[in-house]
Amino acid sequence: MSLRAESHAATSTLKKLAADMSNIIESLDTRELHVEGEEVDAEILTDPKGCVCIPFSAIYHTHGFKEPATQTYLTGCPVRVRVLEVERFTSTKKVPSPNVYTIELTHGEFVWHVKRKFKHFQEFHRELLRYKAFVRIPIPTRSHTVRRQSIKRGEPRQMPSLPHTAESTVREEHFSSRRKQLEDYLTNILKMPMYRNYHGTMEFVGVSQLSFIHDLGPKGIEGFIMKRSGGHRIPGLNCCGQGRMCYRWSKRWLVVKDSFLMYMKPDSGAISFVLLVDKEFSIKIGQKETETKYGLQIDNLSRSLILKCNSYRHAQWWRQGIDEFIRKHGKDFLTEHRFGSYAAVQENTLAKWYVNAKWYFEDVANAMEAAKEEIFITDWWLSPEIFMKRPVVEGNRWRLDCILKRKAQQGVRIFVMLYKEVELALGINSEYSKRTLMHLHPNIKVMRHPDHVSSSVYLWAHHEKLVIVDQSVAFVGGIDLAYGRWDDDEHRLTDVGSVKRAAAGKSVSTANLASAAESSERVPLQPQALAPESHLFERNADDAPDTSKMKGVGKPKKFSRFSIYKHLHKHGMHHADSVSSIDSESNKGSIRSLKTGVGELLGETRFWHGKDYCNFVFKDWVQLDKPFADFIDRYTTPRMPWHDISSVVHGRAARDVARHFIQRWNFTKIMKPKYRSLSYPFLLPKSQQTANELKYQVPEAVPATVQVIRSAADWSAGIKYHEESIHKAYISVIENSKHYIYIENQFFISCADDKVVWNKIGDAIAQRILKAHRENKRFRVYVVIPLLPGFEGDISTGGGNALQAIMHFNYRTMCRGENSILGQLKAEVGDKWINYISFCGLRTYAELEGKLVTELIYVHSKLLIADDNTVIIGSANINDRSMLGKRDSEMAVIVQDSDTVPSVMDGQEYSAGRFAQSLRLRCFRVVLGGSDLNPEHQDPVCDKFFKEVWIATAARNATIFDKVFRCLPSDEVNNLTQLRDFINKPKLANDDPAKAAEELKKIRGFLVQFPFRFLEEEYLLPSVGTKESMVPMEVWT
Repeated sequence: MSLRAESHAATSTLKKLAADMSNIIESLDTRELHVEGEEVDAEILTDPKGCVCIPFSAIYHTHGFKEPATQTYLTGCPVRVRVLEVERFTSTKKVPSPNVYTIELTHGEFVWHVKRKFKHFQEFHRELLRYKAFVRIPIPTRSHTVRRQSIKRGEPRQMPSLPHTAESTVREEHFSSRRKQLEDYLTNILKMPMYRNYHGTMEFVGVSQLSFIHDLGPKGIEGFIMKRSGGHRIPGLNCCGQGRMCYRWSKRWLVVKDSFLMYMKPDSGAISFVLLVDKEFSIKIGQKETETKYGLQIDNLSRSLILKCNSYRHAQWWRQGIDEFIRKHGKDFLTEHRFGSYAAVQENTLAKWYVNAKWYFEDVANAMEAAKEEIFITDWWLSPEIFMKRPVVEGNRWRLDCILKRKAQQGVRIFVMLYKEVELALGINSEYSKRTLMHLHPNIKVMRHPDHVSSSVYLWAHHEKLVIVDQSVAFVGGIDLAYGRWDDDEHRLTDVGSVKRAAAGKSVSTANLASAAESSERVPLQPQALAPESHLFERNADDAPDTSKMKGVGKPKKFSRFSIYKHLHKHGMHHADSVSSIDSESNKGSIRSLKTGVGELLGETRFWHGKDYCNFVFKDWVQLDKPFADFIDRYTTPRMPWHDISSVVHGRAARDVARHFIQRWNFTKIMKPKYRSLSYPFLLPKSQQTANELKYQVPEAVPATVQVIRSAADWSAGIKYHEESIHKAYISVIENSKHYIYIENQFFISCADDKVVWNKIGDAIAQRILKAHRENKRFRVYVVIPLLPGFEGDISTGGGNALQAIMHFNYRTMCRGENSILGQLKAEVGDKWINYISFCGLRTYAELEGKLVTELIYVHSKLLIADDNTVIIGSANINDRSMLGKRDSEMAVIVQDSDTVPSVMDGQEYSAGRFAQSLRLRCFRVVLGGSDLNPEHQDPVCDKFFKEVWIATAARNATIFDKVFRCLPSDEVNNLTQLRDFINKPKLANDDPAKAAEELKKIRGFLVQFPFRFLEEEYLLPSVGTKESMVPMEVWT
């Protein structure tokens, strides 16, 4: 027998011996055992104010309950004990312990109660004696050695003793001394680290690793319980049968917090289920209700959880403890709120709006950079390689994947949920996004949902766009962190940028710039507030690095960072924080005047890199796994500008947004087997009680009243009843508006016929206008939508089937048929509808490689403003998919102003809300041109503005665009025959560019009238036999 084999045999024998000894010691009858001698020193007790908090991130590092050295208590903070009362229970049987003691424990800011009988004290005392003896025996196992080493040697101390008198012989007059004895006993035990940290002690006083985490809020009842498997509301999550044979019972540690319950596995400490408190939350006990002896049933919208206690009284304690605690600390979650929302109205909430993604991306990047614990992201589409700050000046520092990797390395947990698309229908490649992010760092976890086959959800999408930092700052709106979204208020069409390339055939812009280049040191900075049209050609002359430089964007080849700044300084441009890459010739090259908000730029810079330069009506995205390769030709095709709106909220409202994300994450984790592993943890909502302790705040946010609203259902969030609070909020705000409604939306599909379309937003608008007409009052409705739906298709041949289907429903809502808004209005007011409502789109123009080009600006916003005091910003389009709740999942905020500023409305003095009015003025400035402080824009209701500014600008701009470019869609084209003739006619832009440029100078802003008569003689729904005709009509609505 070899030496190695011998040693192996010896080791295994030792291990067996050790295990046997452990078992013997654990089962010793400790009534006979009194080991006296040295005990353990108590920790130095300090003032509770100086105690060290357990960080929130501890929820991701839980350990098995019996593992030594697990931090449960606050360091340097005593546990105070008071026995409050004694209840005496009478029974027909002779009970040895008729008295129940209510014990109040205080540890730092946490106060909680436990109920124990004297027999429990006796059992606990015996267990401690057994543990004491066990610790002294040097069993050669690693865990036991660690346990022994963790106990510091100190002065000898007698273990406190329990009173010996039997409980039944104690008279009532002696209760107070008995209470005092038990109080002293427990106080002394909890002063000794050896006993305090023992898992049996923690069980006795009802504490765990998650008891004293400040951000989880006050401490509720905790303890071991048996739980039954199953009970989930969603089909497919329970066992195949519903009979008792299928149930499994497991021992779990149940923890009650102010807005949720959870249970943990004692052996690993893993959180294995979280049950959120909601409007359906209820607790029942009894055999009849729960089909279990001493059962306890806890219900919410997602699950009916059955627990088993060891006596009827034990079940009563649990029910009472949970019920009282939740009613005291979590009552906001127990009721349905305004509009049927899961979230309460939160006053005095800091909020901020964003028009276009430039500023939104910057604030998101800065908030992520400030994250300490968690970042939650959910998007319809996410592109890991997008740049969050542009033009790019610091290499890849502000690229989304680089930010997330950096934060993950710092210990921040990052959770991302992506919509799992039907790959045949959409090319957003969420699988690539998931793979890319997951490879960055183990702290980044990505889920995709739904699984179309197993969940039988083929038609609907997760459409929310959320970024939540530390559950304290939540960005909510319409902007995905994806290609094509970044834009600013100029909505540029071009991004070729090379002045050198155009040298062969000098364009107007090159000629203008050449003279500027010679005296480059004297060129003044362009003021930022110039109207967009004041630089007809120069504004589009962006430079771009060649593709060979693309991967390491922002790293100049011949200049060190220092010399770049020296170079900028030399030109009086040291405050420009954006240079993508400096061309080696740039000191004798040209300076372009770009109103980027960062001063002028030098050399070659691009705003849109690779796949970010896009025109999705011209061509949809392809090869997303090659992010830096262009897929359309920048030198011939203009990009499609992207107009969008978003918001950020703080504090309690941010907690509400985070709660929605957590609900969806935890549901997906249970739903999809691949996410059930411990590497995808359950998420826990932070308490509303700590919501206003903001560690980070987005600059320039203003206080307002905010409520979070959503569209959610069984398939998307695992809830029993669907929620359509966004739909209800839209209708309520429209019905209750007094002066005007301003809408920007990607779709406009409404006017219910209760057959194909069900949402009632269009009807509410028509009825509100008719009410104003009957009351003879001024009322205005502004609707801004994209001139064409965002589907790939060549509109010069009529567009694709998908594009036409959406056009059909948009026109059906606006102006075609008796159900439409204009149909309903004309029936009562005739042509006077024109005094009440205006439908517009956005368009712009540029010079590209010496040619004049035009393109529509894609309106992707989901915005409603009413009366300069109420705003809804979110991800929900005006269509059934977004509004009905049962279909796409959506998230929005309704913001009502509490701070007012003096203003004018309909010629009268008016108190306007700071948030709502400033947002409206910015939207008006962007679409109409001019400045934020334009006095003409102050009163959105008076005739002067509505007719002479809004309608006149839209009509003039549309006329000029038609004259110069013969744009589509157009009122001159009523059918496909006219369409062929229309596109073959000559364009002024081609025939006489100089005259065309003169005409274009008359354009103000981007606003154009919406062409109501485009293809009105054609049937636009998909014809039989096409693949689009095979999908249900709900896909388009």
